[in-house]
Formats: sequence, structure tokens, C-alpha cells
Amino acid sequence: MADKLLLEPTQLGDFTLSNRIVMAPMTRARTAQPGNVPTALMAEYYQQRASAGLIVTEATQISPEGQGYSWTPGIHTPEQIVGWKGVTDAVHRAGGRIFLQLWHVGRMSHPSFHPNGLALAPSALPFEGQVWIVDDKGQGHMVDCLVPREMTDQDIHQVINEYRQAAINAIDAGFDGVEVHGGNGYLVDQFLRRTSNHRTDQYGGSLNNRIRFAQDVLTAISDAIGVQRTAIRLAPFITQRGMNDPEAIDAILALAKWADEKGIAYIHLAEADWDDAPTIPDTFRVALRAAFKGNLIVAGNYTVEKAEAYLRAGWVDQVAFGRPFVSNPDLPARIAHDIVQEKIIDPSTLFGGGKVGYTDYPKFNFDVVNVK
Repeated sequence: MADKLLLEPTQLGDFTLSNRIVMAPMTRARTAQPGNVPTALMAEYYQQRASAGLIVTEATQISPEGQGYSWTPGIHTPEQIVGWKGVTDAVHRAGGRIFLQLWHVGRMSHPSFHPNGLALAPSALPFEGQVWIVDDKGQGHMVDCLVPREMTDQDIHQVINEYRQAAINAIDAGFDGVEVHGGNGYLVDQFLRRTSNHRTDQYGGSLNNRIRFAQDVLTAISDAIGVQRTAIRLAPFITQRGMNDPEAIDAILALAKWADEKGIAYIHLAEADWDDAPTIPDTFRVALRAAFKGNLIVAGNYTVEKAEAYLRAGWVDQVAFGRPFVSNPDLPARIAHDIVQEKIIDPSTLFGGGKVGYTDYPKFNFDVVNVK
């Protein structure tokens, strides 16, 4: 495909990105223990993929209570900040740009992460959800989540402040900006949906109230580090984890309009990528573009052909690729030269482990073939 739009440089706030290819956030669970500290191996992994126009890191908890999965990184201790500084330095040396994804899982958690055994959530409601937990023998398993504790007003304001401080920590660690994880059934998403939010105060009930938590989080962050360094990920059509709320679309479009007026750096859509996932209607894409004129990033099993079609339609500005970046650290070069992408060899290496299935995927050897 000649003259691929994916390969064109583009602007993101004050940053010029080398292309429109984004490395999507992917949990890889390879931090140093104890302490969930980013490592030199993680720095190598991200540096290998720095030819992406933008890297969005794996989800990173803003506090101990925001954690829901074993061995995932944090951004709330001095050791974690130093560890992440090694990552950002490596990416910047390779000419890349990198945003940190800020994460509070809310009710998608496990008692082992909470002193009283109960995770925080907008409302104390039962739901079906599982998280990945490593046992005493070092083996990872999916385990059921429990009914959470409803957040008090004090809890809400504390968490908002934790988001703010985490963003400041991220900038101290050298990140170019932050992306709030507001999708996939995690805390921000839980506030947006009637199925998970039964509150009757200013953070629940009406549409305006249900988007208030996301607004307050984004405002606190942007006031601290700048609006052009502040972004959010949303998942409008997720139905798992008790998130099946038809009114969520209205809430997300309202939040998008507010984000446009606020000048948020970008909205990143996490689109369903399983085989029988609901199709996102074109009417939603048109409505979202009308609501939000800024940078729109999409992720969810995109092919190069589909990405190009959506870029040419003007529905998106950048396209994020997840698993293709796992097994193809030089993905932009492969796209540029129409080189077949390698597949993931062993899915069991996706979560936890060392360099196998992480930093040992080779780049393409352009010396042995003639390329365009």
C-alpha cells in the first residue's frame, strides 16, 4: 500500500510524532518484587519498540489500593519513579515518545491488595469479574473478584488526589504525558455506567453526575502537569465485568464533548477485539468525531488496511496496535515495507516471566532481502 497515512508524521499537542502508529498499553507483569518496581528489562522492551510514533505503557497503579493484578507496576513510590526513569530515558534515547497509563482498578481487584479485604468502587454491587493473581508458589491464576466497598466522599477526593500526584510522579520520571485508564470496567468506567454506579450523590444518578468523577480526575491532572500532557482511554462498547449499560454511550459522548472543550490531548478508544465482539457502528464514530475534534486514537485488532481506511475517513488520527508489537518490535518498519508480521510464539509468556517472549523477538534483517 503506497503512501500509507500510518507512516506520516503528526502532531500531538506540543509533540511531533514520527508516525501515526501507537504501541497500545499491554499488561506484561514483569516488575521487580517486592515493590512492583520497573526494571532494566522493561526499559529494554520499550526501547526496542520506540519507533512507534507514541508508546502508551502498560497500566500502572496510582496507589497500593489501586492495584488489581500481581506484578503490575506502580508510580507511587520513589523506587518506582526511579525504575520508570530508566524506561523513559531508554525510549527517549531511541527517539521515541512515551505516555504513562494511570490505573485504578476499583472493584476489579483481589483481597490480597487491601488491608480490610475490600476493594473500592462507586457502589457495593456484586458482579462477575476475574483478576490475575500470583500465588505463594509463584504461579499465576485467574481468581474471582469480591463485592467491593462503596467509596465515601473522602475516598473519592483522596483517589482524585492520588491521580494528580501520580501524574506529577510520571513527569518526574520523564514521561511525555499520561493517559488515564477510563475503560475496560476499571474505576473511572465504573463511575460512568448505571450498572456499576448506583450512587445518589453528586457522583451518581444523572449523566452529568456520572461523568463528574472522570472530569474531576482529568482536571486535577491537567492543572498539575498541563492539559496537552493529559489524555484518557475509554471503552464505549464493553459489556463484560458488569458493564453492559446502553446509556454508557451517551455518557462517553458527553465526556468527549467536555474533553474537547477542556483541550485534553487525546481520547484513546479501547475497542472490543474478541471474535464475537459487538461491531462499533459508524454512527458512533461520526458522533464522537463531532463531539471531540482533538486527537483520536483507536485500538482493537486493527489491520493495516482497516487502519488506513479509518484514517482516510477522518474518523481517527492515530491507530494503536497491541499484540503485533509484542512479536514485532520493529512494527512500523514492517508496515512500511509490507513485511509479514511475526506471530506470538508462546501465549503463556504474555504475563510474567523474563526475557523469553518479551525482549527476545528479533527485528527484521533488512540486509538479507531487497525491500522497497
